[in-house]
Amino acid sequence: MDDIVKKAMQKWPDVPACFGWLALDARGAWRMRDEETQRHDLPGNKIMHIALCAFINRNYSVDAQGRGYFQNGPQCVYVDLALTPYIAHTDPLLGLVLQTGEVLQVIQNVLLTEQGQPLFVAANKVAALDDRDIADWMTGLRMNGKIITDERLMDWIDSPTDRTALTWQYNGIALRVERIATNDLALRFKFQQRPRE
Repeated sequence: MDDIVKKAMQKWPDVPACFGWLALDARGAWRMRDEETQRHDLPGNKIMHIALCAFINRNYSVDAQGRGYFQNGPQCVYVDLALTPYIAHTDPLLGLVLQTGEVLQVIQNVLLTEQGQPLFVAANKVAALDDRDIADWMTGLRMNGKIITDERLMDWIDSPTDRTALTWQYNGIALRVERIATNDLALRFKFQQRPRE
């Protein structure tokens, strides 16, 4: 968190929180949601200002109630989530990187939803993979030690009783891939997709 934000929080400790005005989309972009956007449940306008996005990323966290928020000076701005509190991107040099810029060094779990959405659990954070990086991610998938075809992967996803081990290679380690239902994500990982007062 920026020092200027910490000082503002000390100077004005009782500023009311803001809900519904900021969203994190499934590709890791920040979106502003005005009253009209909120009323029609639209995603909002993508924030394109690089310095503002960097400021949000530096001052973004998840509280003890599982609510993603951006500490905007003294005001806590709660974030509506399209999918998970964090979104990961692949970087050719760094590996998996969150929208905040944090590199995922050690991944504890790899999950795959019924829609083929990969997710990673690391350092008490759950992150969905930006869909633009899924094709690259799939090159690391293995079944019985062999590269898996798209058709076999779809069969595995569609057959919850199929217990064939699916793994994903990351930093020289084969990580087991587990299934998870999209509707179970928030409950399992204790986060709120739409925090409200």
